[in-house]
Amino acid sequence: MNLPKSESIAIVGAGIAGLTAAIMLEKLGFDVRVFESAEEIRGIGAGMGLASNAIKAFEYLNLDEEVISICNHLKDFEISDAKGKIIISADTKRIKQSYNTDNFAVHRADLHKLLLSKIRPDKIETNKKLIDLRILNEKVEIEFEDGNLREFDFVIGSDGVNSQIRQLFYPKSKPRYAGYWCWRGVVENPKENLHKSIETWGNKGRFGITPLTENRIYWYACIGSNLKDGVPEFGLKELRKQFKNYHQIIPEILNLTAKKDLISNPIVDIKPISRYHFDRVLLIGDAAHATTPNMGQGACMAIEDVAVLQDELRKNDWQMACENFEKRRLKRTHYIIKTSRIAGKFAQVENQFLISTRNYLLRNLPDTLSQRPLKQLLEKDFMEY
Repeated sequence: MNLPKSESIAIVGAGIAGLTAAIMLEKLGFDVRVFESAEEIRGIGAGMGLASNAIKAFEYLNLDEEVISICNHLKDFEISDAKGKIIISADTKRIKQSYNTDNFAVHRADLHKLLLSKIRPDKIETNKKLIDLRILNEKVEIEFEDGNLREFDFVIGSDGVNSQIRQLFYPKSKPRYAGYWCWRGVVENPKENLHKSIETWGNKGRFGITPLTENRIYWYACIGSNLKDGVPEFGLKELRKQFKNYHQIIPEILNLTAKKDLISNPIVDIKPISRYHFDRVLLIGDAAHATTPNMGQGACMAIEDVAVLQDELRKNDWQMACENFEKRRLKRTHYIIKTSRIAGKFAQVENQFLISTRNYLLRNLPDTLSQRPLKQLLEKDFMEY
Protein backbone atom coordinates (compact mmCIF):
# COMPACT_ATOMS: atom_id res chain seq x y z
CA MET A 1 0.00 0.00 0.00
CA ASN A 2 1.09 3.60 -0.51
CA LEU A 3 1.63 5.51 2.70
CA PRO A 4 0.94 9.22 3.24
CA LYS A 5 3.79 11.56 2.37
CA SER A 6 3.27 13.31 5.72
CA GLU A 7 5.32 10.53 7.34
CA SER A 8 8.96 11.59 7.17
CA ILE A 9 12.00 9.35 7.42
CA ALA A 10 15.62 10.38 7.95
CA ILE A 11 18.15 7.92 6.57
CA VAL A 12 21.53 8.40 8.22
CA GLY A 13 24.26 7.05 5.98
CA ALA A 14 24.42 7.02 2.18
CA GLY A 15 26.07 3.69 1.55
CA ILE A 16 24.44 0.82 -0.33
CA ALA A 17 21.97 0.10 2.48
CA GLY A 18 20.93 3.72 2.90
CA LEU A 19 20.54 4.53 -0.79
CA THR A 20 18.64 1.32 -1.52
CA ALA A 21 16.32 2.05 1.41
CA ALA A 22 15.76 5.61 0.19
CA ILE A 23 14.70 4.38 -3.26
CA MET A 24 12.31 1.85 -1.76
CA LEU A 25 10.75 4.25 0.77
CA GLU A 26 10.20 6.96 -1.84
CA LYS A 27 8.27 4.45 -3.92
CA LEU A 28 6.08 3.64 -0.92
CA GLY A 29 5.23 7.31 -0.47
CA PHE A 30 7.38 8.33 2.48
CA ASP A 31 9.02 11.75 2.59
CA VAL A 32 12.67 10.70 2.69
CA ARG A 33 15.79 12.68 3.52
CA VAL A 34 19.29 11.14 3.35
CA PHE A 35 22.14 12.46 5.51
CA GLU A 36 25.78 11.61 4.83
CA SER A 37 28.71 12.60 7.05
CA ALA A 38 31.22 12.78 4.18
CA GLU A 39 31.66 15.88 2.02
CA GLU A 40 30.63 13.97 -1.08
CA ILE A 41 28.82 10.72 -1.78
CA ARG A 42 30.86 8.20 -3.70
CA GLY A 43 31.45 4.48 -3.70
CA ILE A 44 34.45 3.72 -1.50
CA GLY A 45 36.16 0.43 -2.17
CA ALA A 46 36.86 -1.72 -5.18
CA GLY A 47 34.85 -4.70 -6.36
CA MET A 48 32.21 -6.68 -4.54
CA GLY A 49 30.17 -9.80 -5.07
CA LEU A 50 26.41 -9.81 -5.42
CA ALA A 51 25.35 -13.37 -4.68
CA SER A 52 22.09 -14.76 -5.97
CA ASN A 53 20.22 -13.81 -2.79
CA ALA A 54 21.17 -10.14 -3.31
CA ILE A 55 20.00 -10.24 -6.92
CA LYS A 56 16.72 -11.78 -5.75
CA ALA A 57 16.37 -8.96 -3.21
CA PHE A 58 16.93 -6.41 -5.97
CA GLU A 59 14.24 -8.22 -7.95
CA TYR A 60 11.75 -7.68 -5.10
CA LEU A 61 12.75 -4.01 -5.21
CA ASN A 62 12.32 -3.88 -9.00
CA LEU A 63 15.97 -2.94 -9.47
CA ASP A 64 17.43 -6.26 -10.62
CA GLU A 65 17.60 -5.60 -14.37
CA GLU A 66 19.43 -2.30 -13.97
CA VAL A 67 21.81 -3.74 -11.39
CA ILE A 68 22.60 -6.79 -13.53
CA SER A 69 23.34 -4.48 -16.48
CA ILE A 70 26.41 -3.10 -14.64
CA CYS A 71 27.53 -6.47 -13.25
CA ASN A 72 29.73 -9.28 -14.50
CA HIS A 73 28.27 -12.78 -14.41
CA LEU A 74 30.31 -15.20 -12.31
CA LYS A 75 30.10 -18.77 -13.55
CA ASP A 76 32.08 -20.41 -10.74
CA PHE A 77 33.84 -19.82 -7.43
CA GLU A 78 36.94 -21.81 -6.51
CA ILE A 79 39.39 -21.97 -3.64
CA SER A 80 42.92 -23.02 -4.59
CA ASP A 81 46.27 -23.51 -2.90
CA ALA A 82 49.30 -21.30 -3.53
CA LYS A 83 50.26 -23.34 -6.60
CA GLY A 84 46.81 -22.91 -8.14
CA LYS A 85 45.55 -26.43 -7.43
CA ILE A 86 41.83 -26.46 -6.57
CA ILE A 87 40.93 -27.20 -2.95
CA ILE A 88 37.17 -26.81 -3.24
CA SER A 89 34.56 -25.45 -5.67
CA ALA A 90 31.23 -23.89 -4.73
CA ASP A 91 28.07 -25.70 -5.76
CA THR A 92 26.81 -22.98 -8.12
CA LYS A 93 23.99 -25.21 -9.37
CA ARG A 94 22.49 -25.27 -5.86
CA ILE A 95 22.74 -21.48 -5.75
CA LYS A 96 20.83 -21.11 -9.00
CA GLN A 97 18.19 -23.65 -7.95
CA SER A 98 17.56 -21.83 -4.66
CA TYR A 99 16.93 -18.38 -6.12
CA ASN A 100 16.57 -18.97 -9.86
CA THR A 101 19.32 -16.46 -10.51
CA ASP A 102 23.10 -16.33 -10.75
CA ASN A 103 26.01 -14.74 -8.91
CA PHE A 104 27.47 -11.48 -10.11
CA ALA A 105 30.30 -9.07 -9.34
CA VAL A 106 30.23 -5.29 -9.59
CA HIS A 107 32.52 -2.36 -8.95
CA ARG A 108 31.24 -0.73 -5.78
CA ALA A 109 31.46 2.73 -7.35
CA ASP A 110 29.30 1.60 -10.30
CA LEU A 111 26.57 0.30 -7.99
CA HIS A 112 26.74 3.42 -5.85
CA LYS A 113 26.39 5.61 -8.93
CA LEU A 114 23.35 3.67 -10.14
CA LEU A 115 21.57 3.88 -6.79
CA LEU A 116 22.42 7.55 -6.37
CA SER A 117 20.98 8.36 -9.80
CA LYS A 118 17.55 7.24 -8.59
CA ILE A 119 17.36 9.74 -5.73
CA ARG A 120 16.64 13.43 -6.25
CA PRO A 121 19.71 15.52 -5.33
CA ASP A 122 17.62 17.79 -3.10
CA LYS A 123 16.79 14.75 -0.95
CA ILE A 124 20.43 14.27 0.07
CA GLU A 125 22.52 16.37 2.43
CA THR A 126 26.27 15.87 2.86
CA ASN A 127 28.64 17.03 5.61
CA LYS A 128 25.98 16.03 8.15
CA LYS A 129 27.61 14.01 10.93
CA LEU A 130 25.08 12.81 13.49
CA ILE A 131 26.18 13.17 17.12
CA ASP A 132 22.94 12.53 18.99
CA LEU A 133 19.39 11.28 18.60
CA ARG A 134 16.40 11.68 20.91
CA ILE A 135 13.08 9.85 20.64
CA LEU A 136 10.33 12.29 21.59
CA ASN A 137 6.61 11.49 21.95
CA GLU A 138 5.78 11.19 18.26
CA LYS A 139 9.00 12.37 16.63
CA VAL A 140 12.72 11.70 16.54
CA GLU A 141 15.09 14.63 16.93
CA ILE A 142 18.53 14.24 15.43
CA GLU A 143 21.44 16.52 16.20
CA PHE A 144 24.37 17.08 13.86
CA GLU A 145 27.93 18.13 14.54
CA ASP A 146 27.28 21.52 12.92
CA GLY A 147 24.64 22.24 15.59
CA ASN A 148 21.69 21.66 13.28
CA LEU A 149 18.61 20.00 14.86
CA ARG A 150 16.02 18.20 12.73
CA GLU A 151 12.80 16.31 13.50
CA PHE A 152 11.39 13.29 11.65
CA ASP A 153 8.70 10.72 12.24
CA PHE A 154 11.19 7.87 11.89
CA VAL A 155 14.94 7.33 11.53
CA ILE A 156 16.84 4.57 9.75
CA GLY A 157 20.44 4.08 10.82
CA SER A 158 22.50 2.89 7.88
CA ASP A 159 25.71 4.53 9.04
CA GLY A 160 27.96 1.50 8.76
CA VAL A 161 30.14 -0.56 11.05
CA ASN A 162 31.09 2.52 13.10
CA SER A 163 27.41 3.47 13.46
CA GLN A 164 26.89 6.34 15.88
CA ILE A 165 23.20 5.44 16.08
CA ARG A 166 23.92 1.83 17.09
CA GLN A 167 26.32 3.02 19.77
CA LEU A 168 23.65 5.28 21.25
CA PHE A 169 21.60 2.15 21.97
CA TYR A 170 24.56 -0.23 22.45
CA PRO A 171 27.44 1.90 23.83
CA LYS A 172 29.77 -1.12 24.01
CA SER A 173 29.10 -2.25 20.42
CA LYS A 174 32.33 -1.30 18.68
CA PRO A 175 34.05 -2.85 15.65
CA ARG A 176 36.09 -5.91 16.62
CA TYR A 177 39.29 -6.79 14.76
CA ALA A 178 39.25 -10.18 13.03
CA GLY A 179 43.03 -10.72 13.11
CA TYR A 180 44.03 -9.81 9.57
CA TRP A 181 44.61 -6.78 7.37
CA CYS A 182 43.23 -6.42 3.86
CA TRP A 183 44.38 -4.67 0.68
CA ARG A 184 42.17 -4.16 -2.38
CA GLY A 185 42.56 -2.94 -5.91
CA VAL A 186 41.21 -3.06 -9.45
CA VAL A 187 43.35 -3.61 -12.53
CA GLU A 188 42.35 -2.92 -16.10
CA ASN A 189 43.07 -4.99 -19.21
CA PRO A 190 44.71 -7.98 -17.52
CA LYS A 191 46.17 -10.63 -19.77
CA GLU A 192 43.88 -13.37 -18.53
CA ASN A 193 40.15 -13.21 -19.26
CA LEU A 194 38.43 -14.77 -16.25
CA HIS A 195 34.81 -15.84 -15.78
CA LYS A 196 35.13 -17.18 -12.26
CA SER A 197 36.12 -15.95 -8.84
CA ILE A 198 39.22 -17.55 -7.31
CA GLU A 199 40.48 -17.32 -3.74
CA THR A 200 43.96 -18.63 -3.03
CA TRP A 201 45.00 -19.88 0.41
CA GLY A 202 48.68 -20.12 1.30
CA ASN A 203 51.22 -19.61 4.07
CA LYS A 204 51.75 -15.97 3.11
CA GLY A 205 48.07 -15.08 3.27
CA ARG A 206 44.95 -15.14 1.14
CA PHE A 207 44.55 -13.63 -2.30
CA GLY A 208 41.22 -13.26 -4.08
CA ILE A 209 40.48 -12.47 -7.72
CA THR A 210 37.08 -11.54 -9.13
CA PRO A 211 36.41 -10.42 -12.72
CA LEU A 212 34.35 -7.26 -13.27
CA THR A 213 32.86 -5.71 -16.40
CA GLU A 214 35.00 -3.96 -19.03
CA ASN A 215 37.78 -6.52 -18.67
CA ARG A 216 38.69 -5.36 -15.16
CA ILE A 217 39.74 -7.57 -12.27
CA TYR A 218 39.06 -6.83 -8.62
CA TRP A 219 41.59 -8.32 -6.24
CA TYR A 220 42.08 -8.47 -2.49
CA ALA A 221 44.83 -9.76 -0.21
CA CYS A 222 44.48 -10.68 3.46
CA ILE A 223 47.49 -11.16 5.76
CA GLY A 224 47.37 -12.05 9.44
CA SER A 225 48.60 -9.26 11.70
CA ASN A 226 48.78 -8.41 15.40
CA LEU A 227 48.78 -4.72 14.33
CA LYS A 228 52.29 -4.25 15.79
CA ASP A 229 54.25 -6.26 13.21
CA GLY A 230 54.43 -3.69 10.42
CA VAL A 231 52.01 -5.58 8.18
CA PRO A 232 49.38 -2.78 8.09
CA GLU A 233 52.04 -0.50 6.55
CA PHE A 234 52.63 -2.84 3.61
CA GLY A 235 52.50 -1.19 0.20
CA LEU A 236 52.70 -2.70 -3.27
CA LYS A 237 56.42 -3.46 -2.93
CA GLU A 238 55.86 -5.57 0.18
CA LEU A 239 52.75 -7.26 -1.27
CA ARG A 240 54.63 -8.24 -4.43
CA LYS A 241 57.34 -9.80 -2.28
CA GLN A 242 54.77 -11.51 -0.03
CA PHE A 243 52.95 -13.22 -2.90
CA LYS A 244 55.81 -13.68 -5.40
CA ASN A 245 55.69 -17.50 -5.17
CA TYR A 246 51.91 -17.81 -5.58
CA HIS A 247 50.53 -19.05 -8.90
CA GLN A 248 51.29 -16.83 -11.87
CA ILE A 249 48.21 -14.64 -12.18
CA ILE A 250 48.68 -13.22 -8.66
CA PRO A 251 52.14 -11.64 -9.20
CA GLU A 252 50.91 -10.41 -12.59
CA ILE A 253 47.90 -8.66 -11.07
CA LEU A 254 50.02 -7.02 -8.37
CA ASN A 255 52.46 -5.79 -11.02
CA LEU A 256 49.54 -4.22 -12.91
CA THR A 257 48.25 -2.39 -9.84
CA ALA A 258 48.99 1.31 -9.47
CA LYS A 259 49.89 2.77 -6.07
CA LYS A 260 47.02 5.28 -6.27
CA ASP A 261 44.50 2.44 -6.63
CA LEU A 262 45.57 0.55 -3.50
CA ILE A 263 43.11 0.52 -0.60
CA SER A 264 43.90 -1.05 2.77
CA ASN A 265 42.04 -1.51 6.03
CA PRO A 266 41.68 -3.90 8.98
CA ILE A 267 38.97 -6.55 8.67
CA VAL A 268 36.36 -6.01 11.37
CA ASP A 269 32.83 -7.00 12.28
CA ILE A 270 30.57 -6.42 15.28
CA LYS A 271 29.43 -8.85 17.93
CA PRO A 272 25.77 -9.73 17.14
CA ILE A 273 23.31 -7.46 18.93
CA SER A 274 19.87 -8.56 20.11
CA ARG A 275 17.76 -5.73 18.67
CA TYR A 276 17.61 -3.70 15.47
CA HIS A 277 14.40 -1.78 16.26
CA PHE A 278 14.05 0.92 18.92
CA ASP A 279 10.57 2.49 18.75
CA ARG A 280 10.91 5.02 15.91
CA VAL A 281 14.48 4.05 15.02
CA LEU A 282 15.62 1.09 12.90
CA LEU A 283 19.13 -0.17 12.14
CA ILE A 284 19.92 -1.81 8.80
CA GLY A 285 23.01 -3.00 6.93
CA ASP A 286 26.41 -2.84 8.60
CA ALA A 287 25.03 -0.56 11.30
CA ALA A 288 22.95 -3.53 12.47
CA HIS A 289 25.04 -6.56 11.55
CA ALA A 290 28.48 -5.77 10.14
CA THR A 291 30.22 -8.98 9.14
CA THR A 292 33.64 -10.00 7.87
CA PRO A 293 33.71 -10.47 4.08
CA ASN A 294 34.53 -14.18 4.12
CA MET A 295 31.10 -15.32 2.92
CA GLY A 296 30.67 -12.42 0.51
CA GLN A 297 27.45 -11.43 2.24
CA GLY A 298 27.93 -7.96 3.76
CA ALA A 299 26.22 -5.94 1.05
CA CYS A 300 23.90 -8.85 0.26
CA MET A 301 22.49 -8.78 3.80
CA ALA A 302 21.93 -5.02 3.54
CA ILE A 303 19.96 -5.43 0.31
CA GLU A 304 17.95 -8.27 1.84
CA ASP A 305 17.16 -5.94 4.76
CA VAL A 306 15.57 -3.42 2.42
CA ALA A 307 13.54 -6.05 0.57
CA VAL A 308 12.18 -7.47 3.85
CA LEU A 309 11.40 -3.98 5.17
CA GLN A 310 9.51 -3.19 1.98
CA ASP A 311 7.49 -6.38 2.37
CA GLU A 312 6.53 -5.42 5.92
CA LEU A 313 5.73 -1.76 5.20
CA ARG A 314 3.35 -2.76 2.42
CA LYS A 315 1.24 -4.61 5.00
CA ASN A 316 1.80 -2.84 8.32
CA ASP A 317 2.39 0.46 10.05
CA TRP A 318 5.93 1.43 11.06
CA GLN A 319 5.94 -0.18 14.50
CA MET A 320 4.55 -3.53 13.41
CA ALA A 321 6.68 -3.53 10.26
CA CYS A 322 9.87 -2.96 12.26
CA GLU A 323 8.96 -5.54 14.91
CA ASN A 324 8.39 -8.14 12.20
CA PHE A 325 11.53 -7.02 10.36
CA GLU A 326 13.59 -7.65 13.48
CA LYS A 327 12.09 -11.12 13.98
CA ARG A 328 12.80 -12.03 10.37
CA ARG A 329 16.35 -10.71 10.24
CA LEU A 330 18.03 -11.48 13.57
CA LYS A 331 18.65 -15.21 13.18
CA ARG A 332 19.86 -15.01 9.58
CA THR A 333 22.21 -12.07 10.07
CA HIS A 334 23.60 -13.51 13.31
CA TYR A 335 24.36 -16.74 11.44
CA ILE A 336 26.27 -14.83 8.77
CA ILE A 337 28.37 -12.89 11.31
CA LYS A 338 29.33 -16.02 13.25
CA THR A 339 29.93 -18.29 10.26
CA SER A 340 31.91 -15.67 8.35
CA ARG A 341 34.20 -15.01 11.30
CA ILE A 342 34.91 -18.74 11.70
CA ALA A 343 35.49 -19.10 7.95
CA GLY A 344 38.04 -16.30 8.08
CA LYS A 345 40.05 -17.98 10.83
CA PHE A 346 39.98 -21.23 8.87
CA ALA A 347 41.11 -19.53 5.66
CA GLN A 348 43.83 -17.39 7.28
CA VAL A 349 45.86 -20.30 8.66
CA GLU A 350 49.52 -19.63 7.83
CA ASN A 351 51.22 -22.62 9.50
CA GLN A 352 52.29 -24.98 6.71
CA PHE A 353 51.43 -28.20 8.55
CA LEU A 354 47.95 -26.92 9.40
CA ILE A 355 47.53 -25.68 5.83
CA SER A 356 48.38 -29.10 4.38
CA THR A 357 46.02 -30.83 6.83
CA ARG A 358 43.19 -28.39 6.14
CA ASN A 359 43.56 -28.66 2.37
CA TYR A 360 43.65 -32.46 2.48
CA LEU A 361 40.51 -32.61 4.61
CA LEU A 362 38.62 -30.16 2.41
CA ARG A 363 39.55 -31.98 -0.77
CA ASN A 364 38.26 -35.24 0.68
CA LEU A 365 35.15 -34.03 2.48
CA PRO A 366 31.82 -35.22 1.05
CA ASP A 367 29.83 -32.43 -0.59
CA THR A 368 27.17 -32.67 2.11
CA LEU A 369 29.72 -31.34 4.60
CA SER A 370 31.83 -29.01 2.45
CA GLN A 371 28.76 -27.21 1.10
CA ARG A 372 26.95 -26.99 4.46
CA PRO A 373 27.49 -23.23 5.06
CA LEU A 374 26.21 -22.51 1.55
CA LYS A 375 23.22 -24.76 2.14
CA GLN A 376 22.39 -23.03 5.43
CA LEU A 377 22.53 -19.67 3.67
CA LEU A 378 20.59 -20.48 0.53
CA GLU A 379 18.34 -23.44 1.29
CA LYS A 380 15.54 -21.18 2.50
CA ASP A 381 14.37 -18.04 0.73
CA PHE A 382 15.14 -15.05 2.97
CA MET A 383 11.64 -13.68 2.31
CA GLU A 384 9.97 -16.72 3.86
CA TYR A 385 9.15 -16.75 7.55
